[in-house]
Amino acid sequence: MLNSSVLVLVSPGPDFLKEMQASVQSPSVGPHIKDLHEMHRATVSESTIALKDQASSAVPHSTAGYTELMVIKQNTRTLKETEHELVKTGRTHEELKNKETKQKCERIWTEQIFKRSPGSETSPHIVLVSGVAGIGKTTMIQKIMIDWGGGTQYQRFAFVFLFKFRELNLLDNETEPRISLTRLIERHYKHLSDSRLTEILQKPETLLLIFDGLDEYKHKLNFTDSQLCSNPDVEVPVHILVTSLVSRTLLKGCSVLITSRPTALEAMDMGRVDRFVEILGFHPEQRLTYFKKFFSDAALGIKAFQYVEEIGILYSMCFNPSYCWMICSVLTSEKERGAAPRTVTEFFVMFLHNILTNCREEAKYQREILVRLGKMAYNGVDKNIFVFYNNFEMSTFGLQSVVYSSFLSGFLHSQSTPDHSMYTFYQVTLQEFMAACSFYFDPSGDVKELLKNLNLCKDGRFEIVTRFLAGLAWCPVFKTVEGILGEFEGKTTQRIQEWVRQKAKQALQGQDKREAVRVCHWLCETQNMELIRDAIGKDLKMNFRWMTLSSVDCAVLASVISCCGELKELDLSGTPLTPECIRRLAGGLSCCHVVW
Repeated sequence: MLNSSVLVLVSPGPDFLKEMQASVQSPSVGPHIKDLHEMHRATVSESTIALKDQASSAVPHSTAGYTELMVIKQNTRTLKETEHELVKTGRTHEELKNKETKQKCERIWTEQIFKRSPGSETSPHIVLVSGVAGIGKTTMIQKIMIDWGGGTQYQRFAFVFLFKFRELNLLDNETEPRISLTRLIERHYKHLSDSRLTEILQKPETLLLIFDGLDEYKHKLNFTDSQLCSNPDVEVPVHILVTSLVSRTLLKGCSVLITSRPTALEAMDMGRVDRFVEILGFHPEQRLTYFKKFFSDAALGIKAFQYVEEIGILYSMCFNPSYCWMICSVLTSEKERGAAPRTVTEFFVMFLHNILTNCREEAKYQREILVRLGKMAYNGVDKNIFVFYNNFEMSTFGLQSVVYSSFLSGFLHSQSTPDHSMYTFYQVTLQEFMAACSFYFDPSGDVKELLKNLNLCKDGRFEIVTRFLAGLAWCPVFKTVEGILGEFEGKTTQRIQEWVRQKAKQALQGQDKREAVRVCHWLCETQNMELIRDAIGKDLKMNFRWMTLSSVDCAVLASVISCCGELKELDLSGTPLTPECIRRLAGGLSCCHVVW
């Protein structure tokens, strides 16, 4: 369902009512450009018909109707992220249970994204929307286009223009690496190749320009004043057009909306942003609602939800609608076999197993395709590439000839323009999983180089890959995949196991408690008693004194301690624990002789 309720942002009054009326009233358009305005609205509306059908047919990856936004009143994040975005957002959801944190946030709906906040005299013009991959940023943009094209919202804007950074990347490889804003609009909207476009651009206060997917853009945004432009007819690199619009030197008075994953926020000059919005996805009640709707039997949906809720790390992923879809899909298929995932690694192995068994007609080429796909996935994680172009990455890794394979479509979502095709993994975590798998699938994979990269990496981009590497090295469910694809190279598993043993010992018997928690997440994925007891040491003591632990950290610790079988001493003195943290720890505490 695309429509959503309105949550009032400002106190009712004359100005507020005028603002509400302005959002649904068509702007004043000169009679000589009215036909162009109507043609543009009709074109946008026509292009969104497929999106409406997608939302109403409950396509798995459609997040419409489920996503809520949080307006961050003050910047509570460090823009240079070193923690994996999946982990960070799960932690943010937990922090929002805290009253003090809630006071820093203001909950709004998409329709209010350009409305003024309480105490503000003006509406925001430059808006930045952040959210992890798959959370619903692009769906939110699609909803804006649908509502504007249908005349139901955002009617203060006479013209709305949408550009996708993944498509703007391709301009450098064509004949127009430098382009004017006028020409860029004409390229994307052929019906606006009209002399009257100049007049349209002379009323910037009636224009909204949307740029979707900053994290997918290959250029750095440069906000140096000397680099900015002010003339929409002057040809400059595309990234200069973007920074000039945000800096208000180009089309001063227009509104600009940019979406991005948290990983690319440091590219923005936040001082120029009027409103910073973060999409946080499902709240706990919405997660349960999703499960009940997914399963035709509501009781079965509740049972599945309760199972996932008890597995802390899986439950923490359910804020993301696309993860909910994947988890429900796996639980649906695995219930027939009486199997259910205990870890994130097992969950993705089961997801892979489902694709393999559903595409048996392509069995002859599955391993070869997976090796190529895994190598492309790893290269992407290493180089921060999450959009793969048919003529570039897909060709480089030998996947161009199988892009129409139903097997490959189980992993990649495709998007095409008249000239190009682009592909993304359905989830970044799926890309990270396939990156880890590639070293097991392909005996020629350079494991030594991989482990060197993991040791040197400090920015967190390999964190989830490392968890998967550890989990796969001890994963009995992985044997089901090996049974379909053929035997994996034993030496690879042995080398990764030895590396994990060494790193785990260093961390759990060392002084860096945060590193110890991090490594516990790896160990949790292995569910291996021998490995865990060896890493903790003969004295069977763990010290997390004065640490800040999330409920997911506590769930992981409980799992690790339970796998160990017993712990002589667990020191949590000075560690603030919420009721949810204590609930998650309970299973492990029963295995401890002494808890401080």
